Amino acid sequence: MAERLQKLMSQWGVASRRKAEKMILDGRVRLNGSIAKLGQQADPNSDRVELDGRVVNPEYPLEKLCILLHKPSGVISTCIDQRNRPTVMDLLPPSLVQDTGIHPVGRLDTDSTGALLLTNQGDITFVLTHPRHTIPKCYHVWVRGIPSNRTLQQWRQGVMLSERLTLPAKVRRLRCLHQQSLLEIVLREGRNRQIRRVADILGHPVIRLHRIFIGSIHLGDLPEGQFRDLSSSEMRFLYQQTQMFVLPKLESSDYDSVHLRGQE
Repeated sequence: MAERLQKLMSQWGVASRRKAEKMILDGRVRLNGSIAKLGQQADPNSDRVELDGRVVNPEYPLEKLCILLHKPSGVISTCIDQRNRPTVMDLLPPSLVQDTGIHPVGRLDTDSTGALLLTNQGDITFVLTHPRHTIPKCYHVWVRGIPSNRTLQQWRQGVMLSERLTLPAKVRRLRCLHQQSLLEIVLREGRNRQIRRVADILGHPVIRLHRIFIGSIHLGDLPEGQFRDLSSSEMRFLYQQTQMFVLPKLESSDYDSVHLRGQE
């Protein structure tokens, strides 16, 4: 049954209705290949709905894709960049990009490197980027200075960000060199630029940030700028995450934050 586009996008977890309306007005949404207009309706079972060039309706029949990319520095973790900067999509062959609906799952910011998942499966994207999902992600982070044991313990216990305490994290020092420290940090949440913001608060700004694993999916020796298909065991892990996740009742502000989650 046909519904208004902004209502469908809200139901799919893309954005709140208010934000979806703005996306439509900004020309970022296409319906069956044409730029959508506010007030248009779509049938989720037969119409193709795209946001920034990727299919967002989970019912649309597509070949299921899920890959791991070693993101290099200087590349944007989006499908399209309004300023024409290089994006992760530029690292993929046209056969993986054109009409497949593949898109990044969460984000690494421009200067960050490492493990980044891309998929065209909306349920995987929704669960892994949901504010209340707690899949562990591990980072190797060079910071300025040598954090004291007290500072590291404070980081482990939680730091106040935007009037809310961060969840407990695993933080350990791996090595020190020339007044710089390499830390290993494992998070079970992913607020926008969380590691960089906490490091600034604690007086040890980030020099370099590299993500090495997402749950049981490890970057390993995958070369920078290259990608690989996920193994069968890695795919089972992702499907287990979607099956175990119980959708809580969300406020509109939660929906607005879904696609900003995980940026580091």
